[in-house]
Amino acid sequence: MATTKKTQKKASSAKGAGRGSKALKADSRKRVTSASKRSTKTRKTAPGKRKPKATSRKRTAKRGLFKTMVLWCSVLAIWGTILLGGLVAYYAWDLPDVGGLEQVSRRPSVTLMSDDGIRLASYGDVYGDVLDVDEMSPYLPQAIIAIEDRRFYDHFGIDILGIARAMLVNIRAGRMAHGGSTITQQLAKNLFLSSERSLKRKVQEALLAIWLEQKFTKKQILTLYMNRVYFGAGTYGVDAASRIYFGLSARKVGLYESALIAGLLKAPSRYNPTSSAAKAETRTNLVLQAMVDARFITSEEAAKAKKNRPSLKRDTNGQGKFFTDWVLRQVDEYIGGYRGDIVVHTTLNTRHQRLAEKNLLKALKDSRKKHHVEQAAVVVMSNYGAVTAMVGGRDYRTSQFNRVTQALRQPGSAFKPFVFLAGIESGLRPDSRFVDKPIKVGKWKPGNYKGKYYGDVTLRDAFARSMNSVAVQVSEKVGRKQVAEVAHRLGIETDLDTSPSIALGASEVTLLELTAAYSVFSNGGNAVSAYGIKEIQDRNGNKLYQRTGSGLGRVVKTRNVAMINDMMSATVAWGTGKAAQTGRAAAGKTGTTQDSRDALFVGYTPYTVAGVWFGNDNGSPMKSVTGGTLPAKVWGSLVREIEQNKPVAELPKESPTLLEDTVEEASGFLESLFGRLKSDNKSTDEESNNKRDKNDLDYLPSNRGTGKFK
Repeated sequence: MATTKKTQKKASSAKGAGRGSKALKADSRKRVTSASKRSTKTRKTAPGKRKPKATSRKRTAKRGLFKTMVLWCSVLAIWGTILLGGLVAYYAWDLPDVGGLEQVSRRPSVTLMSDDGIRLASYGDVYGDVLDVDEMSPYLPQAIIAIEDRRFYDHFGIDILGIARAMLVNIRAGRMAHGGSTITQQLAKNLFLSSERSLKRKVQEALLAIWLEQKFTKKQILTLYMNRVYFGAGTYGVDAASRIYFGLSARKVGLYESALIAGLLKAPSRYNPTSSAAKAETRTNLVLQAMVDARFITSEEAAKAKKNRPSLKRDTNGQGKFFTDWVLRQVDEYIGGYRGDIVVHTTLNTRHQRLAEKNLLKALKDSRKKHHVEQAAVVVMSNYGAVTAMVGGRDYRTSQFNRVTQALRQPGSAFKPFVFLAGIESGLRPDSRFVDKPIKVGKWKPGNYKGKYYGDVTLRDAFARSMNSVAVQVSEKVGRKQVAEVAHRLGIETDLDTSPSIALGASEVTLLELTAAYSVFSNGGNAVSAYGIKEIQDRNGNKLYQRTGSGLGRVVKTRNVAMINDMMSATVAWGTGKAAQTGRAAAGKTGTTQDSRDALFVGYTPYTVAGVWFGNDNGSPMKSVTGGTLPAKVWGSLVREIEQNKPVAELPKESPTLLEDTVEEASGFLESLFGRLKSDNKSTDEESNNKRDKNDLDYLPSNRGTGKFK
């Protein structure tokens, strides 16, 4: 029992000890917790202190966010690379063929030059010499690099910094103010692509630019670019631009010229110095400043270049467009089949052209409303057919129809010189007498202007005062077919109606052929064909065509020319054409059609032949306009200005000597003889030709058997 109690006591003691140990541990934990709380409480209250566990959690959160961002950026980068690669592959699939890089596909150029050495117009694609960068004026590549791509030697075909800078400028400006294309990209576009604004074109342009940079050196790329890029006025390459604008090779242009040429690249038509001088000057100054900023030149050099600006090569600024269109259509007739670049030297005189435009347009402006007239035309030529001025209408921009060469209009009384010449050739003389009175031909009753008749008159009076009844009498006397033959012989090419009204110019003709026909009376009797081309050369100056000869030969005897000049001079001196007087020898004829639908004056001096027409395209009548009013006034003022510095000369008026008459008659006999021989020659066989004496009439070997003689 005692033992058992002791045992229980020990167990109880041990148990209590165990509980005490647990209690001790619990107390210890409580103390630690309390201390921890106090410590935490103390840290909370301590200024500038943070909870250690919160900081740890924030860092962990940041690390997680960073890892997530890196992960997504990696995913996006991978997918972006895949998409970009796919986009590049897609647009690279149909990249243009780059195998023909060295070939130049272009239209052959035609440059028209005036008789006084001024460029009238250029058609097609004008290229100059292909020059290496080292052959050019050093200012040219410097100017182009300074204004177009200052980091040209630092990028790989695409200028990332340049693109970023351009984007920043565009964002600030709120519009596309600057582009980021490099010279290499521009070359890629010019060589292989169109100017279409699309993503595809920009991607392909970038790919091709990188390819060009890998294949060629910077010098080669710059050379290709400067020889291919467009500079306006149909010109490609710096050499063509230098020649067109300054008349110099690209080897010789100076600083200002180089800056101006480089400035054209942004907008060739807007900064063209011949049409927009102020804009071109502003742009050139900008290029010069860019060259200063790029340290190619100094500020002093730029200022000196601005002060000593060179003069531009003279240009007509679009004058004579009716003439250049007319000439251009004829070029193939002279050099058919030639497909190279050509320079056409024409007969147009820019001074004559300016005077023709000034006088005609002034008359139209002053009389347009007053006289109900909308259109007019004028052509000026030498007395052997070289056209020196042509105005085919009031405004080329609104109507390109050429009323000198294309319009068929009735000449009215301006046709009468052919009628009266037919009479002269039939034996009439200026002093021959007729009765001016009402007449009747069949059912037709022609009347004089305003129904006025003069009775007994000379042929000279009838011509000078444009009496219709006398003209019809002459036509009926000599025969209408004879009148038509005379007109055709002198150069009228259109068909003529041989009804009685032929005497009054009822058949339609062009102003050009009518004026050319009057040249016969100015030059003494030789027929001419109006022409505008003197010479055609290739780009190296080799002659492809050169006009020779001065006419088509004599078609009117000199004594008959003198009699016509007698009558036509009277028209200007005291007849219907008094308004055309110039103070010098002049002759001509007025023409007015029914209801003043057409009014003309065609006349000539010893130097000049000109025709002037006024009317309306729709054929509506003008108000109080005759050939002796507006047309004669314009003719007189124009010819007076054209000939102000020419020496005084006279028209052929006096009768020829007996010797001249004899020579002309002998010439007529020989022509008749040759005609008979030609007819006989057609009927002879080869044997009879072989028997003919070789000295007989000097057969041309190349024409043997054809009846053609020297």
